[in-house]
Amino acid sequence: MQIAAKPNASRLSSRLMAVQPSPTIAMTRLAAEMRRAGKEIIGLSQGEPDFDTPEHIQRAANDAIAAGKTRYTDVDGTPELKAAIIRKFRRENGLDYEPAQISVGTGGKQVIYNALLATLDEGDEVIVPAPYWVSYPDMVRLAGGTPVIAPCPEEDGFLLTPRTLRAAITPRTKWLILNSPSNPTGAGYSAEALAALAEVLLAHPHILVLTDDMYEHIRYDGWQFATIAAVEPRLAERVLTVNGVSKAFSMTGWRIGYAGGPADIVKAMATLQSQSTSNPSSVSQAAALAALDGPMDFLAARNRTFRERRDLCLAAFDAIEGLSCRKPEGAFYLFPSCAGMIGRCRPDGRVIESDGDFVMWLLEEAGVAAVPGSAFGLAPYFRISFATATEQLERACARIEAACKKLS
Repeated sequence: MQIAAKPNASRLSSRLMAVQPSPTIAMTRLAAEMRRAGKEIIGLSQGEPDFDTPEHIQRAANDAIAAGKTRYTDVDGTPELKAAIIRKFRRENGLDYEPAQISVGTGGKQVIYNALLATLDEGDEVIVPAPYWVSYPDMVRLAGGTPVIAPCPEEDGFLLTPRTLRAAITPRTKWLILNSPSNPTGAGYSAEALAALAEVLLAHPHILVLTDDMYEHIRYDGWQFATIAAVEPRLAERVLTVNGVSKAFSMTGWRIGYAGGPADIVKAMATLQSQSTSNPSSVSQAAALAALDGPMDFLAARNRTFRERRDLCLAAFDAIEGLSCRKPEGAFYLFPSCAGMIGRCRPDGRVIESDGDFVMWLLEEAGVAAVPGSAFGLAPYFRISFATATEQLERACARIEAACKKLS
């Protein structure tokens, strides 16, 4: 006889009970359930390029398998991949690292979590600018720290200002997390903006900086990427620069992220990884090496496609009364305001009271899966990913417009 599992909070840690599942993954799962029930859903909730991994990277993975490179590797990355990462940082970012300063993990998420878990004690604070990637605050909590949310409203371009940074700093501040271009807004920090933040940080030598540069190569309209350790070398010994191959190389499922930073933190991250997942996939590491050392010419065409999709969706949202949207510098997300929809009524008489209500209306009425801005720390907004087929985006925008018109 099968015994059904019953929830038992006493079996779970108090730390875990304070953490919520990823809202983006939760929405993606809900959309999948609705599809299985027979409803046609256009999924715009997950940030995943719809392009295939480039062929030269696929070949490198196949070659690694054929050569028998399917065994354990060094716990935090092969020497060959670390060398390629060092070359990448030097070539593209003007940053110089030694192998002992490089960490490779199973995706950027693990690299970030390792860094936080390796450095945070109970009560340590981490400044998290909002809107933020949904995982940052909960990773801080899981590591025993306290997220300090620094609001970055649209009038500030969704970017952290020196004034807001100063106000968030306390003697307990351990880290500042930066993400540029941003998930969920696509907003990017210029070199000048990073220099202004660096001036504040130089006055507080106890603060470390974790910069998540995962969307570095996905940018538009001539916007120039910059990273804070290169902008202000005096901060370099306090900066962990995180990146990966998931987004630019369409390698989300390969699960390879990496970082360069202080050797003592990188060593601690390796110790932690040795007692958790151990090494990332050997085959994925071989593929990542080919990605970092290989041609990048495919990116220009992909970015043109992303820009066209961005502009298509921007035009559609601007034409919908009650929605407005800032144009992003990079990444493949839009973060429209739905403030004009709050207080409107559905045909069944239910009132749209929040961005969560609005997103559920889009899912139920339009069959379009998005994520509420409250999940990213700023309401009333919602996030869509335009990393999907153009014809799907056209259909989604038409459905959203029709659903909005049904609200009175």
